Amino acid sequence: MMLTIRGVSYHVETYGEGTPLVLLHGFTGSAENWHPFLAMFSQYKVILIDLIGHGQTNSPSEFERCSMEESVKDLHAIFAELHLKNFILAGYSMGGRLALTYAVLHPERITKLILESASPGLKTEAERMNRRENDRKLSQFIKEQGMESFIDFWENISLFASQKALPEAVQKKQRSQRLENDETGLANSLLGMGTGSQKSLWDSLDTLKIPVLLLCGERDEKFCLIAKEMKDLLPLSTFIKIIGAGHAVHVEQPQIFGRIVNEFINS
Repeated sequence: MMLTIRGVSYHVETYGEGTPLVLLHGFTGSAENWHPFLAMFSQYKVILIDLIGHGQTNSPSEFERCSMEESVKDLHAIFAELHLKNFILAGYSMGGRLALTYAVLHPERITKLILESASPGLKTEAERMNRRENDRKLSQFIKEQGMESFIDFWENISLFASQKALPEAVQKKQRSQRLENDETGLANSLLGMGTGSQKSLWDSLDTLKIPVLLLCGERDEKFCLIAKEMKDLLPLSTFIKIIGAGHAVHVEQPQIFGRIVNEFINS
């Protein structure tokens, strides 16, 4: 379905009945990334959203409209439209940062939080400034070189090196989905919702009194270190490192990812 939310047309999918489970995709992703899990999560009411600038959701021309704060407001309005009062919220990478931000601002709505390869942002303004400059260059690259050249680059960054071992069919499907995105949408998402533009949430983690599952792949050393540090600050957190996976655990070890998520929700 398409929902007009604060002037932006959002693509939203709902499946099944039961406890609501909202899944948020990462940068260059879409709701389609979660389709393989619909059978595994059939006992829940699964809600999938193409985040702003991604998939079939609109891509505003102003990057400020894609900020983390604006995206949280959009999610809140979407949940109101869907009459969701309390729900489980899960997010991967960029979607994990958004899920964490939403949970910090609206903890009363979340029963459990699942963060895959996510972070609370960068700790210092110097780090954020450097990241903003890198994101600006990358955004310019998308606009000047086009989507295919950018996806060629994106698929070959070190963060996704472990995905080279995936079956060719899986890699082709990933690439096809990424190429369906809009150049303006991805460029503005980098500028508006990139880690450099996001406020640090490190000092807010100890206020989150809900169960949190922190997932990372063993081959993604950077985000495993972040997850370990987050675990020490979150009062009710569980940290699990998945063997044989890198940054995108749900892509590289889907069966294990689905089992762990189900076990956490039902625990």
